[in-house]
Amino acid sequence: MNYFSSDFKLGILGGGQLGKMLLSDTRKFDIQTYVLDPSDEAPSKIACNKFFKGDLMDYETVYNFGKQVDVLTFEIELVNLEALTQLENEGVKVYPSPKTLKGIQNKGIQKAFYTESNIPTAAFLRFDSPEHLQQSIGNNEITIPFVWKCTEFGYDGNGVKVIRQISDLDDLPNVECIAETMVPFKNELAVIVVRNPSGEIKTYPVVEMEFHPEANQVEYVICPARIDEKVAEKARAIALNVSEKFNHVGLLAVEMFQTNEDEILVNEVAPRPHNSGHYSIEASYTSQFENHLRAILDLPLGNTDSKVAGVMVNLVGAEGFSGDVVYENIETILGWNGVTPHIYGKKQTRPFRKMGHVTIVNEDMTEARKIAEKVKNTIKVISV
Repeated sequence: MNYFSSDFKLGILGGGQLGKMLLSDTRKFDIQTYVLDPSDEAPSKIACNKFFKGDLMDYETVYNFGKQVDVLTFEIELVNLEALTQLENEGVKVYPSPKTLKGIQNKGIQKAFYTESNIPTAAFLRFDSPEHLQQSIGNNEITIPFVWKCTEFGYDGNGVKVIRQISDLDDLPNVECIAETMVPFKNELAVIVVRNPSGEIKTYPVVEMEFHPEANQVEYVICPARIDEKVAEKARAIALNVSEKFNHVGLLAVEMFQTNEDEILVNEVAPRPHNSGHYSIEASYTSQFENHLRAILDLPLGNTDSKVAGVMVNLVGAEGFSGDVVYENIETILGWNGVTPHIYGKKQTRPFRKMGHVTIVNEDMTEARKIAEKVKNTIKVISV
């Protein structure tokens, strides 16, 4: 099929920042793109050929959108699975497949899949409600502290809470959830795997993630991870195994814990471009977004190696500010070598909302990390 400067149409479900960054590569290759998103102010709106406003969880909306395109992908997991399955049955190529997404969309199903597939992961129990969870605590089936996660609709630290005392259960929403054993770990890692329908598969280098202690969001992504090479090899091997078991096409971001004993435990996965791969736009030979595009179109995959050390800093809304966004001191960081900001196009800021990121590249990882800290302390995402 001729994808370039032709009548071919690629559909993207979700028009957020991941879609916007993916669209920079579709524009580079002159590939026609249709985007569906529920918001009139979706960041992707300015970069696609046609934009459609609609509910991603509504069967008819997703089905009718998908019938207009040749290949359909998504930048968010919360989409209508039944519509994707029907579209696939009718000949639309959907990548990753509905079957892959079904095993990932619900975190309870995802965790059970790891256990059944002998993929190392933290011990967990699944509950249909907080009341059920409290009964289990009362029966000594689970002990505090533990990590609570809602099984669906969580994002960017929302839907995750560390339960340190009984009172922490008071404000939990009345939804299905899992309770995970807290893992003593020294690093949170991630590996992005890319695979096309022909079976070509590659992994990006292992990255290290540093999290904000309150928001449970990634603050820094560091590539390559500052870990022993044997641990890195183990992480990449486990990520490849996870990819094989899910039989995914496109990108699969595998988040992991490195325990104090250097064991690798899989935390969760995302079948799409991911925050842990944003550094690749500047630091890699082929960005995660270009490789996702290559994969879903069954083109040869690009080189996943890094050209240079990279650190990504997430730009999130500052505490105490809500409203029309202002990026304070952005001109200052633009004057520093190796520093590239990406602004996502969200007009309204609120505390801890992801508004952009900054990539720092440098031959020296230690220097890159120092500059990243300086960037974090300089630029502020505030409101008018």
